[in-house]
Amino acid sequence: MTRFGIFCPAAIGHLNPMCAIALELQRRGHIVILFGVPDALDKVSSLNIATQEIGTSDYPKGSVDSAYRTLGKLTGKAGLQFSIDFFKRETQMFFRETPQAIRQADIDVLVIDQISSSMATVADYLGLPFITVCNAMLINREPAVPPYSTHWAYSTTPWARVRNRLGNALVDYLTRDLWQVTVEQRREWNLPPYQKRGDAYSPLAQVCQLPEAFDFPREHLPDHFHYIGRFQDPSGTEPISFDNTDFPFERLNGKPLIYASLGTLQNQRPEIFECIAKSCLPLDVQLVISLGNPKAPIIELPGNPIIVPFAPHQKLIERSKVVVTHAGMNTVLTALGCGVPLVAIPITNEQPGIASRLARTKAGKMLKLSQLSEMSLRTAITEVLSESSYRNNAKKMQRIIQELGGVDRVADIIEKAAQTRQPVTGQSGS
Repeated sequence: MTRFGIFCPAAIGHLNPMCAIALELQRRGHIVILFGVPDALDKVSSLNIATQEIGTSDYPKGSVDSAYRTLGKLTGKAGLQFSIDFFKRETQMFFRETPQAIRQADIDVLVIDQISSSMATVADYLGLPFITVCNAMLINREPAVPPYSTHWAYSTTPWARVRNRLGNALVDYLTRDLWQVTVEQRREWNLPPYQKRGDAYSPLAQVCQLPEAFDFPREHLPDHFHYIGRFQDPSGTEPISFDNTDFPFERLNGKPLIYASLGTLQNQRPEIFECIAKSCLPLDVQLVISLGNPKAPIIELPGNPIIVPFAPHQKLIERSKVVVTHAGMNTVLTALGCGVPLVAIPITNEQPGIASRLARTKAGKMLKLSQLSEMSLRTAITEVLSESSYRNNAKKMQRIIQELGGVDRVADIIEKAAQTRQPVTGQSGS
């Protein structure tokens, strides 16, 4: 039996896959404690997972959800900068509060979301092993792989490598204040300085929700990096699913179903929902829109679509012909796991990178936010609906995801890392 400490952002898109891993580790007899701010712990309160509150004074109840609502109104660089500023404050709180909290909980091993990579420094300070979990898109860098926040296509040409290097330099510049917090803390704690940002990822095991077939080709991932596919609970539902939310399934009329969701963060954009509704008006389809918040007020949109505050995500995607999405990782993986093609409208953060990978697999189309219009979206939806290649490629991704092992394989890797305290070996990119 091992005592695992879990750290990830308070967003549902990070909590859901991490809680699926936590529940699987518990089923195997381990003790798992999820550390989080009040808003995070409120979201998981119905789950059978032990929790430890941190950051109460910095992030009183309601403050993180308020910040996420602000993020939901932002796009592009503004959204990225807001996220960077948020994570800087969170990092400072982690360094102040988590060492003592982890000691008090008698944790043996940390399981850390890649976005919360500052916790790797805490692990080093406490002398604890840790595993890196890529719940969002992996941000490991390579010369031929574009920065995660761009919609750039993959290319191995010299000009593309220069472009990528300049893009990563810009990301480093934008995140310099956030990175400096970790640099200074390592100095204060007399820890060896990082030589590069990737040094904050686990030397034992790194696990990723992406299937390898969905990512751009990689050449420099360590042997202990593992593509796993969707971290889904064996029950087939997401731990934080709000499946008890009433949905009028009796209103589904048998026409091809278009399910639209901007996730739980980028959902404060009524003009995008309106564009989706108008684009579907002339089509012989039925549109369902999830507003991504169980407490969201219903809005009126043209065409009489079914609009709900929060939809039973999995059940509706399984019935859909096309999913229209902001290209959040969990929505994309859920759709592909169901063999359903997508139209992606990336808004900010890693979403452009996810959408560009989707376009490369030809299991969906990417429509840049700057290109979004009623006509362009209708054309994209019509193309994905009518051309069988998109559904065939989504079905191919579905088979790949089903064969990868999911949370059961993640738990195997984490247990092995916890037992050996040595790098978990295996085929590169396995």
